[in-house]
Amino acid sequence: MTSPAPAESRRFPSRKAAPAAGTLPPGSLPADPAAGRPAGLLRRHRDFRLLWTGETANKYGSAVTGLALPLIAVSTLHASTFQIGLLGAAGWLPWLLIGLPAGVWVDRLRSRPIMLTATTLSLVLYATVPLAALAGTLTLWHLLAVALLAGAAGVFFQTAYTAYLPQLLDPADQAEGNAKLHGSASAAGIVGLGSGGLIAQLAGPVNGLLANTATFLLSLWCTARIGHRETVRTDRPRRALRQEIGEGLRLLASDVWFRTFTLFGAASNLVLTGYQSLLVVFLIREVGIGEGTVGLLVGLASTGGIVGAAFARRVAARLGTSRAMLVLELVLPALTVLIPLTGRGLGLAWYLIGGFGASAGVVAGNVIKSTFQQRYCPPELLGRLSASSAVLNFGSIPLGALLAGFLGTQIGVRPAMWLMTVGVPLAALILWCSPMRRVRDLPTERRPLDTAGLPAATCTD
Repeated sequence: MTSPAPAESRRFPSRKAAPAAGTLPPGSLPADPAAGRPAGLLRRHRDFRLLWTGETANKYGSAVTGLALPLIAVSTLHASTFQIGLLGAAGWLPWLLIGLPAGVWVDRLRSRPIMLTATTLSLVLYATVPLAALAGTLTLWHLLAVALLAGAAGVFFQTAYTAYLPQLLDPADQAEGNAKLHGSASAAGIVGLGSGGLIAQLAGPVNGLLANTATFLLSLWCTARIGHRETVRTDRPRRALRQEIGEGLRLLASDVWFRTFTLFGAASNLVLTGYQSLLVVFLIREVGIGEGTVGLLVGLASTGGIVGAAFARRVAARLGTSRAMLVLELVLPALTVLIPLTGRGLGLAWYLIGGFGASAGVVAGNVIKSTFQQRYCPPELLGRLSASSAVLNFGSIPLGALLAGFLGTQIGVRPAMWLMTVGVPLAALILWCSPMRRVRDLPTERRPLDTAGLPAATCTD
């Protein structure tokens, strides 16, 4: 949280072999005989249960951090609107700086050690903030440095995590696994935001970061106990870093599905991050509510993520994965246009409706998209594909934060919120203009490798 030195490439099995009769996959429990069907993934798969627990703890700590850092900047350091936007941008800037080579390094190395190292680094970085505050030396530059370095750790963590999950789960379990992980992430975010706001109100926003110590330690402990070990692949020749980066970029550019999702993600993240980076300033300075109420409101709105994760697979099964993506990403996030109407008292309902719709649509869409990418992408390129798309998807986030901070300074916070939120449904038109509206389901397999060694692009309307 996700050295160019020569190392052997990992194997990313695209399909796990079925267990022999009378045997079970490692870390799994038998089916529930009473129900006559396999037990839930959390019950029967020990390694996934550990990953899920560690990730839930990690997301809780990240949610506390995401609220605590801007609250510290606003209430303790009295930062300006533009500086708040700059702080939001710093955490995502590393995707633009190191995202592409990180994908190659993740494909060359094992994922789990990368995840452990990145989590340890994040823990140490966030712990320096309350220590600096205690010593009376905390500055905005310190917060910016912590956000930037922790963001770099996040590049490696997210890239490694994305490549690791398909190895841990059979293809038939990946949809359920993604739904559970996204749902728990939303739930952890809700608790983290709510408790982070309460801690900030009762003990000061700096103390909100103390929650990260326990959560990151729990994440480290769970990840270290996972029994699955990745195998090393030695039959593929090593090439220059530039060539392997090019493979991921060519795969992204040549396939209409990867290209569509990446362009949509970049445009969507630009405007979503734009209004979210101004949210604390908007709710405290424009609407006039307290720090604890901010955490409560954001937490309540984030319950949409739990709902979206819970119903994503059902909507996809009923409508088809392609049509479900259009409904979830075009309709629900469009409610964000209500957020700038937020006022005191009953006017807070506008934020709750808009935030709930955005959270539900984004999380449900991510469940479907994650499962599609894990099944559709060549496994040996999954790290590079994830990093290449993330450079654009996440690289637009600091641009959105900076743009929102600039607009908030020039034209005011509420007008800037209007511009950013109106952009959310406009970004979703990228999906409507793609082949998605002409098919029921997204494809699940690609054609064999072409003569250049890359999988041939497939798109059937």
